Order: sequence, then C-alpha cells, then structure tokens
Amino acid sequence: MQDYTTVKEEILALQRNEITEYHVYSTLARRTKGKNADILQRIAEDERRHAQRWSLYTEQEVSPDRTKVFLRLLSATIFGITFATNLMEQGERKAESTYERLAEYIPEAKEIQKEEEEHERELLSIIDEERLRYISSMVLGLNDALVELTGTLAGLTFALAKSNVVGLAGLITGIAASLSMSASEYLSKKSDPSAQHPLKAALYTGIAYVFTVCFLIMPYFLLSNPYMALVWCLGNGALVILIFTFFVSVVREEAFKPAFLEMIGIAFGVAGVSFLIGLLAKKLLNVDI
Repeated sequence: MQDYTTVKEEILALQRNEITEYHVYSTLARRTKGKNADILQRIAEDERRHAQRWSLYTEQEVSPDRTKVFLRLLSATIFGITFATNLMEQGERKAESTYERLAEYIPEAKEIQKEEEEHERELLSIIDEERLRYISSMVLGLNDALVELTGTLAGLTFALAKSNVVGLAGLITGIAASLSMSASEYLSKKSDPSAQHPLKAALYTGIAYVFTVCFLIMPYFLLSNPYMALVWCLGNGALVILIFTFFVSVVREEAFKPAFLEMIGIAFGVAGVSFLIGLLAKKLLNVDI
C-alpha cells in the first residue's frame, strides 16, 4: 500500500504533466491554421480539464514545466506537429502503471486514462501535415544518398587519398545524383494515378539528398587527412541515420531499433565493400594522384 504522501506526489506529477501539455497544445493551435488548429485546441482543452480534475484531489494549482514546453515546441518547429504530439503521447503511455496504481484509491483515474488513450489518439490521427505525405520521398532521398555517397567517398578516399580532391569528386557526384533521383521520383509519381503533386515529391527527394550530400562531404573540406575525414564522414552518416530513423519511428509509430540497425548496416556495409574496391583499384591500376 502506498502512503498518502506518495499518492499525492504522483497525482501532482500527473497534474503538472497535464497543464504542461495544455500549454504545448494551445501554443501549437495558435501557430496552426484550419482543421489542425481546431483539433489541437480541442486536445488542449481536454488536457486543461484533466489538470483541473486532478487539482480537486491535490487541492492546489501547479505551474507547467517550462523547459518541457520549450523543448516540445522546438521539436514541433523542427520536425513537425505530428512528431511532437506523438512524442507526448508516448510519454502518456509510459504513465499507464501510475494510472493503474492510482485507480486503487481514485477510480476516476481509469476514466482519465481512457480519455487520454482514445479521444486524443483519435484526434491526432486526423491531423493533416504536408511533410508526412511526402515522407517516402524523403526516405528515398536520404537512403540513396547515404548508401551511394558513403560508398563512393570510401572508395575515392583510398583511390585518391587527397581530401580536397575526394570532396570535390563527392560534391559533383552527389549533386548530379540528386538531380537524377529527383527526376526519377517526379516521373515515378507522375505515372501513378493515385499520387499527388509529383513535383513536390521530387523536391522533397532532392532536398533530402542534397542536405545529406553536403553533410557527408563537409569533413573533406575541413580536414587535410582524408582518412580522418572519412571517419568523420561516417560519423555524420550515422548521425543522419539516427535522427531520421527516430523521426520516422515516432511519426509512423514503428519500432526504432530494427529500422536503425537495418539502415546503418546497409550504409556501412556498402562503404566497407567500397573501401576494398578503392584499395584494390589503386593497387591493380597503379594510379597515383
């Protein structure tokens, strides 16, 4: 059995979380227009109502967690509303055990939990965000750039062994490949009757590709040692995979670890094979630049 003090502390934590999320959702609603603004405002009002119900038991008002509000709004700005709201809902699911314990003392806790799970998830599922409609195009651009360019840079590093030359060759290869990939995505979407806005899909693919290219080749223009630049390049590649896989896993509500391991295994596997090809090419062809 929990003592009164422990129970009250848990209720206060839930109350503070509810009022924190009220401030997040209401701010997002003010930043958004149309249907999405209405949805977010409805969720915000639910969160405030839940906080008020908890206050009947704690008999006190609590302030929101300003740090958490700032971080949630920052994540929404960078990664989008769906990412930020799904991340908050994951936090709600982690609080299930707390709701179950409190239900022994406060039957209303189960009712509040049910509302959190059903009503809000139903509302969040109908949020319409453009970037999510083109997430497959972004995945295509990032995936292809990571796999193709890490392999290319690895091979060029051993074949050419000069940072600025490798960087320049990688930049030319990457930009040309991004244009080619964008054109392919445009033609692919245009031939699909169910696809919308093939030009936007091509732009999302191209932008993701170019961003990845620039991030991967940057070390070659900053370091004179090509092998250290390659290590930094691979670290950047791993970081891009980590961030983007986490983004996709949150917005699609999929498992993060299997997707991350698969993507990084493919990218680094191709890079490893390219190491060997570049080394063998330099030795067999006796090319020295």
